[in-house]
Amino acid sequence: MAKPRIAVFALGGTISMVKGEAGVRPGLTAEQLVAAAPGIDALARIEARTVSTIGSSDLSVDNVLEVARAIEAAVADGVEGAIVTQGTDTMEESAFLLDLALRVDVPVVVTGAMRNPLSISHDGPGNVYAAMQVVTDPTVRRDARDLGVMVVMLDSIHAAVDVAKTNTSRIDAFASPEAGPLGVVVEDRVRLTGRPVRDHKAALDAALGDLTLTSVEPPLPSVAMLTMALGESGALLAAMAADPDCFGYGGIVLGAMGGGHTPSWLTPHLDGLIPRLPVVMAGRMQAGYLLAKTYEREGSEMDLLRRGVRSAGRLPPLKARLLLTAMLMGGLDQDAMDRVWAAAN
Repeated sequence: MAKPRIAVFALGGTISMVKGEAGVRPGLTAEQLVAAAPGIDALARIEARTVSTIGSSDLSVDNVLEVARAIEAAVADGVEGAIVTQGTDTMEESAFLLDLALRVDVPVVVTGAMRNPLSISHDGPGNVYAAMQVVTDPTVRRDARDLGVMVVMLDSIHAAVDVAKTNTSRIDAFASPEAGPLGVVVEDRVRLTGRPVRDHKAALDAALGDLTLTSVEPPLPSVAMLTMALGESGALLAAMAADPDCFGYGGIVLGAMGGGHTPSWLTPHLDGLIPRLPVVMAGRMQAGYLLAKTYEREGSEMDLLRRGVRSAGRLPPLKARLLLTAMLMGGLDQDAMDRVWAAAN
């Protein structure tokens, strides 16, 4: 059987670091990253493409959509799978945005490294090799549309909707806190143990119709994200409500406390914003569904929903922000947005 044709897109990040004057900086190309994984060419016919050599904290929505367009073009040209290497700072966001944007029937995996190439026990080559094992696996290729974009780190396979970076520096930094991983790579086998729930993706695609996120021209909408905390004064919300243009933001995601709560004294500011732009609450934790009908005090989930705040369900703030961005890019009206948020709950 002919080896599948796989494209590797490199964006920079820790996996690509080279020695700098005082520390390390991104510098390795896609070709060099592939060459550092011995035996990988036995798995696929590889096309290595360097998109950028930057830290992932400098990536933007535009940058990720550029990669999505490159993947679409590669698939149209016959590529049977794609791997994206990048830094881990924003990996969970990039993977989720790619999952929202792409409508392809080939597997797409995002990977990187927690230790740079100059470190002892650098994990980059192993992660790239494991990613290639996943995108070339027959079951993964058959079920690619259902699996969506995946993240492969330390031999664990995670769905883009569920994955989170849970530690700043440990090698085992990635997990899927709510659902657990989709599977693992053991020896030369990919063992899938689950399927992701991506109802929000199906609802978004239905709402967008023939429009794709990769076809939307800049400038793209900007969504603010504010995390609620003990004693939060609400001054930023008040200032945004007082500004005629809401500082240029097209929506707001609140990193809500507990099951979906904000300090009660913030509600007047929210009342001033809700008629003007979408306001969404998402749990500031990495796991758990928001409540809808338990607490009824001012600032609780019942009160916020009554005022017009939308619930992101199980999505954490980082991913709720990207889903709202996608809906704004598509020009969805409030009814269509509500159908997408309902699918996430």
